[in-house]
Amino acid sequence: MIASLRGTCIDIAGSAVVIEAGGVGYAVTVTPAHALTMRHGAEVFVRTAMIVREDEHLLFGFESTDALQVFDLLRSVTGVGPKSAMGVLAHMDPSQVANAVAKDDDGAFRKVSGIGPKTAKLIILALTGKLAAFEQAAVVTAGRGTVAHPAATDVVSALIGLGWREDAAQTAVDETVANEPGAAAMGTQALLRAALGALRPAGAGR
Repeated sequence: MIASLRGTCIDIAGSAVVIEAGGVGYAVTVTPAHALTMRHGAEVFVRTAMIVREDEHLLFGFESTDALQVFDLLRSVTGVGPKSAMGVLAHMDPSQVANAVAKDDDGAFRKVSGIGPKTAKLIILALTGKLAAFEQAAVVTAGRGTVAHPAATDVVSALIGLGWREDAAQTAVDETVANEPGAAAMGTQALLRAALGALRPAGAGR
């Protein structure tokens, strides 16, 4: 069982990355947003889930223990395979998955390719009461009317890892949280995409 990998990222293609560790290249599937935080030739660390089948061995990689745990919980639901579980995490971070389950919001899961109404309802039913540790709520900062986003620190770190200056990264995240419609409900991956969209047109900070 391969539980984690630390090594050099030698290839990135969408959500598929290759991490070389100990002279062996491991093909790992990550979310698109996670892949954006990696750079060719840089050292990376991922927690992994290894899925063994008759005809293939698959590795799925995660930025956090929370994401790995939610992935495993999703796979425990009838009708949810590893690719569908990864699809959920590509759309929502662990706190959003937990909040969707807590609010009985099966529509959040129906947005994921491959998950129909029946499976979405099964996810709600099977995971109710199992995700309380991952629930997070956005907090309004008194006096400024801005939102302190629970994923802001992680997104700033990811942007710095992509080569942006810390001040530019922080400003982009702050402005995205304050001005982007629906920012309070965004997960880490969605907030990262939005902040990158704010940085790239401006050409800021590299």
